[in-house]
Amino acid sequence: MSEERVDRSEGFGERLLGLLLDRARLMPPQLIAPLIAEEVARIGGRDVSILLQDYAQELLVPLPGRQLHVSQPEPVDGSPAGRAFLRAEIVEVPQAHGVRMYLPLLDGSDQVGVMALTLDAVADDDRRLLGRLAALVADMLVTKNAYTDQFFLARRREPISVSAEIQWNLLPPLTMSLPQVEVAGILEPAYRVAGDSFDYALNDNILHIAVIDAMGHGLDAAVMATVAIGAYRHARRVFVSLAEKYAFMDDAISRQFGPDHFVTAQLMHINIATGELELVNAGHPAPLLIRDGQVVRRLESATTLPVGFGGEPPRIREHMLQRGDRVLCYTDGIIDERVHGGEPFGEERLIRCVNRLGEEPSEWARADLRRLSHTLKSERGGRTSDDATLFMIEWHGGAADHLAVLD
Repeated sequence: MSEERVDRSEGFGERLLGLLLDRARLMPPQLIAPLIAEEVARIGGRDVSILLQDYAQELLVPLPGRQLHVSQPEPVDGSPAGRAFLRAEIVEVPQAHGVRMYLPLLDGSDQVGVMALTLDAVADDDRRLLGRLAALVADMLVTKNAYTDQFFLARRREPISVSAEIQWNLLPPLTMSLPQVEVAGILEPAYRVAGDSFDYALNDNILHIAVIDAMGHGLDAAVMATVAIGAYRHARRVFVSLAEKYAFMDDAISRQFGPDHFVTAQLMHINIATGELELVNAGHPAPLLIRDGQVVRRLESATTLPVGFGGEPPRIREHMLQRGDRVLCYTDGIIDERVHGGEPFGEERLIRCVNRLGEEPSEWARADLRRLSHTLKSERGGRTSDDATLFMIEWHGGAADHLAVLD
């Protein structure tokens, strides 16, 4: 009986991607961009640009490099590159001599940036191959980023403080998007942030979330935030309950800094299969529950002392989310900012801004969070005198174990 032979011959697409993989493995970081431009040229592409998100999440900044097309930074809002970045989709712009393509660079669901190039004409085969090429390019940039400063330097649009340097190296990816849940976070001021931070991890069906605000400003606050997040991560990996996480963080801060220092914290568990939410609120403003674009209530919880004060074991408050619900966490830097007349911005103004945003067509949580951040900046007159954090979770539901990953 004859056996059916599997065709293992190398096609054009495999050869293109394979050569990029084979050559990139041992290539120094500064030659990655020229290598990408060279590979794109094999399929007739030209004027290749690699655009990376700046720290303030306002611009897509071209990566300099030989054989790359380096132009002016493109705004995340209102540009074809920004649309590809925010919506995670290919955007095509017809030109006099071809089509300019903007391909999102996604490492998993983390937004790395955008790859732009021009082709004479675009067919479905081009879109498929270039989409896979962009995914490979994103992985390569993330890998090479771990041992070079070149990509960090390209993303910086102004001098950065030491405290902000520490915080940006502490953060997880700013976005995560899965069929069941999406998260997005923003820190301000991007180049001077100190005590604010957030962290998250998805372990099986449980999304673990922490939003913190260390007292003070500058380097002391950044060091305290580092200890708090480090203790949280350690507790997350050895303990289970929110109460244990709180106790572990509390002990770490009090031992390291003494009784006069503290960190406010918001800790959550969200079961992404069922929508069950557990909350410990240690000194933060209550998160806002957004349903159908409008704030429907605050997610209240029993009062718990900030981390570091040796408080009693916290009482955990449980809430139930509905599909499509969003939870907005924020630190007091958002609502305590002084506006016209010297009065605090306040929670009611924040809620009005959220509701006004909800009257417009909804986009991905990460895009809507950016729009909210810009609205708040405008309402506060562009001022950010204290650290300010926005962190949004959107729950869609469905167990990860039951999703088909292959056709």
